[in-house]
Amino acid sequence: MTKDTSISRPDLDDRIAIARDNIRQLTEQATGSSGAADEERTANRIAEQQDELDRLLKQREALDKP
Repeated sequence: MTKDTSISRPDLDDRIAIARDNIRQLTEQATGSSGAADEERTANRIAEQQDELDRLLKQREALDKP
């Protein structure tokens, strides 16, 4: 994903919501999938989305600091 530091607060909030929704959907997919390859692929995608979410949350925290 992008590493734009000049993003507006509303855009940042939208991206955070999208990342959270992606994690939710991937988690739901993981419960319905079978096979080690599927589980590993889904786990990797969840980890990537969690990393993105963490980055976005830090970026939002930085915007909130005076």
